[in-house]
Order: sequence, then C-alpha cells, then structure tokens
Amino acid sequence: MTRSFSRVPWVFAFLCLLTAGVARAQLTIEIVGGGATTIPIAIVAFAGEAAYPLSTTAVIGADLARSGLFKLVDAGGVVPRPSRAEEVRYGDWSSRGADAVVVGSMTPQPDGRVQVRFSLLDTVKQGELAEFTFVVAQAQLRATAHRIADVIYEKLTGDVGVFSTRIAYIAKQGPRYELLVAEADGFNPQSIVSSNEPLLSPVWSPDGTRIAYVSLENKKPVVYVQSLSTGGRQAVANFRGSNSAPAWSPDSSRLAVTLTKDGGSQLYVMKADGSGVQRLTSSAGIDTEANFAADGGSILFTSDRGGSPQIYRLTLGSGAIERMTYDGSYNVSPRNLPDGRGFVFVRRDGGRFNIALQDFATRQVQVLTQGSLDESPSVAPNGKLIIYASETGGRGILAAVSSDGRVKQRLTAAASDVREPAWGPLLK
Repeated sequence: MTRSFSRVPWVFAFLCLLTAGVARAQLTIEIVGGGATTIPIAIVAFAGEAAYPLSTTAVIGADLARSGLFKLVDAGGVVPRPSRAEEVRYGDWSSRGADAVVVGSMTPQPDGRVQVRFSLLDTVKQGELAEFTFVVAQAQLRATAHRIADVIYEKLTGDVGVFSTRIAYIAKQGPRYELLVAEADGFNPQSIVSSNEPLLSPVWSPDGTRIAYVSLENKKPVVYVQSLSTGGRQAVANFRGSNSAPAWSPDSSRLAVTLTKDGGSQLYVMKADGSGVQRLTSSAGIDTEANFAADGGSILFTSDRGGSPQIYRLTLGSGAIERMTYDGSYNVSPRNLPDGRGFVFVRRDGGRFNIALQDFATRQVQVLTQGSLDESPSVAPNGKLIIYASETGGRGILAAVSSDGRVKQRLTAAASDVREPAWGPLLK
C-alpha cells in the first residue's frame, strides 16, 4: 500500500442491512466547552406534543445547546402556557433572563400526519422573528425538530444552521467495520457498508446523494462510489497499485484521487463514474489528500515534494502550485473552509497531532485542539464546526471544535471504536 502521512484510519466494504451492532455505534454527544457568549432562550413545550413519543422541543433544545451558542432558560411554571405568538407575555420571559422564546403546537391531521407550528419571539424588542408551519408524517418529527432548530439558529446568529445535516463515520466492533450515516446529533445511525476488511476516507458528494470511500476488501485500496438512495455502488478507481483519498468537486461531477498506477503517489481527476482520468501532478514525492475549494478553481493537497509533508495549493486553470504551510515540519490533511477564507489541517507539534486553521490572506495559524492524536478533520457546511477523530483510553472517538476554538464536543459510541468522520452537505 502507498506510504501514508497520517495514521491509517478504519474502513469497510460491502452492502448490508441495519444490525444490532449499529445501535451500539450510535453516537453520544457531550459538550466539553462552550462559546464566550451565549444567547439565553426559552423553549416552551409545544401544545399537544405529549401525545407523541418524541419530544420535539427536547430535540430543538438539545440541538441549540450542543452548538455552544445558546443557554436554555427554564420554561416551566408559566401559566397559562403559551402556544401562539399572541399569547406570549414578554415580561414573563424577560424576568427569567430569556432574550428569545419559542412557542408552538402539534396538531393531528385527518390523514395521520401532524401539523407542527412554531413562533420565535424576541423578548427584548418584543416582536416575532419567525413563524413556520410544517405538515409532516410522524416519522419525520425528529427531522422537523432539526429544521426548526436551524431556523432559530439562523435568525439569532445570522449563520446557516446545520442541525438537519448528516454525518458519516466508521465504527469498528470486534473484527467488523461499518460505514455509518447518522443525523448530525448522532441519532439513527444506518449501516451503508460492512466488512471484515478496513474502509478509509468516506466523503460526501456535495449534492448529498452519494458517498465515495476506499475499501480494502480485495486486499488493496480501491475507491468506490455508493448511492445512498439505491445502495448500488461502483468501483471508480481500481487501477494497478493503490487507489486512495477521494475528494468531490463542488458540482459532484468529478473526483480527485491519489493513484500509484504510473509510479509514485500522484493526484488525478476523473468523472464521478471513473471515466476520463487525467493526471494533475507530477513530482518525485507523494502527492495526496486532495480537497477542492468551494468555487472549484483550486485544490489543496499534501505533498512531501519539499522534503517534509506540507500543504500545497494547485490552481486548476493555470496548473500553478503554491506551498501554503511553512510553520513546522509536518502539516497534512487540508480541508477548505466553505467561505474560502482559509483551511483546516492536521499539524504535528512534537509528538502531538492537533487540528489547526490557517487564514489564506494572513497565513496566520490557530491551533484549535489539544489532544495527542487528533486527525481526519471534516468541516461543517456552514464552516462553524470541525468534526475530527481523536482517541481516549486507547479507543477511537469523534470530537468537534468550533472554527474559533471555543466550542468543543466529544462524540462517543458505546463498545465501538469510531473514526474517519465526514460531515454531509446542507439539505437542498
């Protein structure tokens, strides 16, 4: 197999059904650090929600609290309990220190669906910020709660919410590896691929319909693309030698991959079906871990062409290559920020591996994590959180950190090692 710059991650390979092992791989999220300032918000239990097994307001509150940007204010004891904007007495909530309050209702419909209505109100300005009504199947109540949390997050922070997104990750239990897809809060993990051989480098297509990954089921690294709707998959890079490190173009039409078919490890680009292979780099070193910029005009990658692993940028139009990192002798795994202002990466300082962020304009580097083995970063589609792999007690876990380093989360799965996280795109 091709020489690698970072620890070899977990992996797996063929289609399977959801099993009992999946439930044990469900992630539990623990907030271990919050933002410098938080928005106090009260979320009143929706009228009628007690008739359903899922507490919609509990999911909304957990989403907001998990972001580290909100402080939940006790909403109990207010009589009468408001369910509509016009029923809110602002003094009841401002006296409790809430800057915002959420009220709503859940009403059964004749066809078995549920009408979910909510209002977000500003208790300081005493006005309504948002009001939405959804009519959904009961099976969609959790997804609807995430959508409501996204609306609240956006209205109160000005940034896009990512509670409705999904994450992919790899769990190892005993000899078995599974590629799982779950909601952003770790609930409802679904098995996409399962194997006794490792899988590596899962990455979402920006349109959210497919995941590319590397499987070693044939005793060599092969890149597959798998449809999430049909379960069908295709080996798109199965050349002589190693096929690894897939990365999607922003329009989901192409993949950048690392191949050794012509000698050393170099970057290539191909159509998403594996056709039209073109070589991008030619160096005496290892070129790998490509990542497209959001505008599709350039690719960040890792290379040791200068003697040590560093991050470079390839401008696709001109073919020009520029070295991006100079601080330290080991910088790998670059991931562009969605807004184009910089990138996150893994840097080694002494014997520690940490997630860092570098600004394109100033070249300033900020170290975001303090673990001993932090790797495999993946950026949320709003650019505000980075999920990554870490280790505690000899077991692989996932963790997340905000792009300013203040908000920190730890994501664990009982009885499983979890690795290789990949944050999915925003829902269309």
